[in-house]
Amino acid sequence: MATIEILSPIVPAVAVRFLGKEDAYWRLRIKGAALVVVTLGIYRFWLATDVRRFLWSNTEISGDTLEYNGLATELLVGFLFAVAILVPLYMVFALVMLELGMVAIKPALIGFALLALLGEYALYRARRYRLTRTVFRGLRFDQHGSPWRYACYALVCWGIVIVTLGLAYPWTQAFLERFKMRNTSYGDLQGRFEGSGLSLFLRGLPMWLLIVGPIVVALGVLSAQIDWDALSRLMEKGDDDAAKMIGNMLAPGIGIAIAAASISLIALPLLYPVFQAVKLRWWISGLRFGEVAVTSRLRIRQVYRVYLRLMLYLFLLGLLASIMGGMTVFAVVGIVRLIHNATLTQVVVGAISLLLYVVVMIGSSTIYQVIVAAGLWRLGVDTAALTGGQALDGVRATGSASSALGEGLADALGVGSI
Repeated sequence: MATIEILSPIVPAVAVRFLGKEDAYWRLRIKGAALVVVTLGIYRFWLATDVRRFLWSNTEISGDTLEYNGLATELLVGFLFAVAILVPLYMVFALVMLELGMVAIKPALIGFALLALLGEYALYRARRYRLTRTVFRGLRFDQHGSPWRYACYALVCWGIVIVTLGLAYPWTQAFLERFKMRNTSYGDLQGRFEGSGLSLFLRGLPMWLLIVGPIVVALGVLSAQIDWDALSRLMEKGDDDAAKMIGNMLAPGIGIAIAAASISLIALPLLYPVFQAVKLRWWISGLRFGEVAVTSRLRIRQVYRVYLRLMLYLFLLGLLASIMGGMTVFAVVGIVRLIHNATLTQVVVGAISLLLYVVVMIGSSTIYQVIVAAGLWRLGVDTAALTGGQALDGVRATGSASSALGEGLADALGVGSI
């Protein structure tokens, strides 16, 4: 008797897309940058809130968009609390340095380690704030877990990355992402991260060999050319010719070192977009919420287009600033010289130079945020897809809103993000 094989139906992937228009985001950013300058930086909390509302509300998943319900006043209050914490801390560091002397290396390293630990703590708390202010279908995301434990893990991971010259980076990132995602949830739908450190390592190894590899080879060649026993004997005798001896030993390898540095410097900007594309696709494809799995079709050429646009826009900004600045300085200086006042001429030229510097810096930041930050967000969303999306229909609400202290600390320490 023939058996009938029943095949389970193939569940189609849930569409994810970005709805926002770039020209609307340009207007938001340009207006925000102008108001930040006018308000001496105070408006940046409102700008950050508007930016998140724009990006969140234009990210559509299966016909429904995300919602950001954070408030600018929360960010401002969080920043003020962070300043109240950091100012006394900086004063203690300064007093210790003055007491022990400016050349005290150990206190400086301890202070740097504490600030790095506080920065990682702030990043985790800031992520918690953003998630608890992110709503989908009326339910908020949530994050729990100890931020201090994450900060300690992150500090140890970065130490391992430095010691291994970056080779351990894929595994440390996978470890940290797993920690974050197993403490993340959407309602009662538990998150997890399934990205493999080995897969990221294999994709990134050719880039490491082209960027770090030449430097390692050059250092190995230079080290092999030094007679360490002879040098040690000269150092013990206090011979002044030790430095000259080192120079003579290293002379044949200087050309190799220069060539290696040139290869690394050329490879770094060329391969950075590749690294960004590989890492972003790896991260997106590792995200899980219960039965919901995310996949990404992001291509390297798409990320290259983003960075090529960035270079073009920065070039045009620099060209325009140079032309306008030169014309303005020429015209103003010509007028000022009519009154034969050299001091006034210097003051006017200095003021114009400062104004141009501010315009270029703010313009460059705005271009980067629109072209790169928002561009990668758009690419990440448009190339992503969800499977198991039916699990989103039965989610129940859990969690509560978190304070904005982490956002304030991240902002004050200069490690904040979208």
